[in-house]
Amino acid sequence: MSNETAKTANAGLKAIIPVMFAFFVMGFVDLVGTATNYVKGEFALADGTANLFTTMVFFWFLIFSVPTGMLMNKIGRRKTVLWSILVTLVAMALPIIAYTVFEGTPRLVLIVASFAFLGIGNTLMQVSLNPLLTVFVKGDKLASTLTTGQFVKAFASLFAPYIAIWGANQLGMWWILFVIYFVVGVVGYILLALDKIEEPAPDAGTTTIAKCFKLLGDPIILLCFLGIVSHVGVDVGINAQAPRILTEHTGDQFTSIAATATMVYFVARMIGCFTGGIVLQKISNKLGVRICGVIMTLSAICFAIFTMTSVNPPVWLFWVAVALVGFGNSNVFSLFLSHALMYRPERQNEISGLMLMGLIGGAIFPPIMGVAADAMGQFGGILVMAVGCVYVLVVGVFYKVLEKKA
Repeated sequence: MSNETAKTANAGLKAIIPVMFAFFVMGFVDLVGTATNYVKGEFALADGTANLFTTMVFFWFLIFSVPTGMLMNKIGRRKTVLWSILVTLVAMALPIIAYTVFEGTPRLVLIVASFAFLGIGNTLMQVSLNPLLTVFVKGDKLASTLTTGQFVKAFASLFAPYIAIWGANQLGMWWILFVIYFVVGVVGYILLALDKIEEPAPDAGTTTIAKCFKLLGDPIILLCFLGIVSHVGVDVGINAQAPRILTEHTGDQFTSIAATATMVYFVARMIGCFTGGIVLQKISNKLGVRICGVIMTLSAICFAIFTMTSVNPPVWLFWVAVALVGFGNSNVFSLFLSHALMYRPERQNEISGLMLMGLIGGAIFPPIMGVAADAMGQFGGILVMAVGCVYVLVVGVFYKVLEKKA
């Protein structure tokens, strides 16, 4: 390797590190599952009501995803990511104010507002950060690079329940989680603000919302969109519901179970992302989707058996189910998003906005799972989750539909 080539590689590495750090900040959104369980206990909320908190986070993907794609056309991807981090910092600050100044209803209102800002900031970030990676990598390697970003993101997801349980036990302040992540977010903003990235010049701003939504008329774009809806719905839904499934069947202390169940899920997801970052460079997207669909469906079956067993349910089956869904679902997002971005590379900003609108699945699945669990027991919630799992499997089996040319 020549000196010039080495310098170029080092410059590219230095440029992508702040981008990967931004993926860690993106992972802040997953603390909603941990926070919801603590807030649920503090305010004695029902499952269906508590799961509406996730709706407060992911509802904004429906509203802001496509406009964010258009915003990128005007100000660029890096600047959009910077704005997203600022909004996320507001989301981290509100619970700190809530728990240091207020009590009762005002505290709950600020927490709900925090979840809303968290959703808005994450919408801006997801839509702009994922296509920003296309500056550094192209073609078949995009899925594995996106998965690497998800691997980094998973660290924030994994640390959240641990920090919360540590804060609750040692300080009596589970919400210290928001303080720590606020500081990390500030660091992430500074790193990216100082980063020099030569991204493609923004478009002239001629794209309209109507033209963006028209892309959903393309069957391939629509199938990828629904794949992301399923991925996020399963991810957020089981993250919030799994601790309650085990608590209901064992009677153990909720806080410790919540931390352990969430930990197992995110460790499995991290392992899946790490594995996917390597394996997806060697296998086709088609095989990747099929493997993910099989594993996720097996998880739904294990959950169903566990929830239907009324007397002494095999607890190991629960842990297997959590690990399977975490591992199997870890690469679904990257597989569908990369396929859509490479399918129509000339419309990447708009397609990114549309695909990330699919994160509305995080607002759709959890409340339905909660209502179903309240009405039918935890088996009802698992039936809802199974819809997303089976969708991924079916698309994997009939993947040739996605391979048609534009």
